[in-house]
Amino acid sequence: MGHRLSKIYTRTGDSGTTGLGDGSRVAKDDLRIHALGDVDELNSCIGLLRSQIAVSTIENKAKWDKSLSLIQHWLFDLGGEVCIPNFNMVLPVSVEFLENEIDEMNETLPMLKDFILPAGTLACSYAHQARSVCRRAERSLMTVHTRDQNIQATSLQLLNRLSDWLFVASRTLQHAEGGTEVLWQKNINDTI
Repeated sequence: MGHRLSKIYTRTGDSGTTGLGDGSRVAKDDLRIHALGDVDELNSCIGLLRSQIAVSTIENKAKWDKSLSLIQHWLFDLGGEVCIPNFNMVLPVSVEFLENEIDEMNETLPMLKDFILPAGTLACSYAHQARSVCRRAERSLMTVHTRDQNIQATSLQLLNRLSDWLFVASRTLQHAEGGTEVLWQKNINDTI
C-alpha cells in the first residue's frame, strides 16, 4: 500500500487554500474544488442508496450492490481526475456498463407517458436525490472543462449517463417494491 494518512489535520488549508493532486494549491472556492465537492456528495448519496437497498424488500440485492459499488469506485476515479489536472482514470467501459444496465432495466418498465415526481419508496427517493446531485456534479464538471479544457469527454459522459441510470433505477426500484409512480398533475390548482 502507498502512503497512509496518519495525520488527518495538516493546518495547510487554514489560509483558505487547498492542495490538488499535482501539488499545486488553489482557493477552496475554486471551480475545481466545487466540482470535487459535488462528486463527493454524489458518492455519499450513492452510499445512502446502497444502504437502503440492503434493508429493503427488493430482489437481486447483490446485483444492485455490485452496480452501485462499481459506480462509487468510478466516482473516486473521477475525483482523482478532477484533483489532478490532465490525468485520466475514467474508462469508456464504465459508460458502456451504465448504458447496458439502463437498457436492461427499461425492458421491464412500463412506457413513460407523463412526467413523474421525485417521490416514492425510500430507495426510489434516494435514487432521485442522487440523480439531482449527479446533474449538479455534471454542471460543475462542465464548468471546469469549459474554463480549463482538461476534463476528458469520458468523464463528462459518465456523469451524464449516470444521471440517466439513476432515473431509470428510481423507476425500477419503485416498481420492485410494489409502488406506483407519482405522476405530475399539470393542473393541480384545479383540484384545490
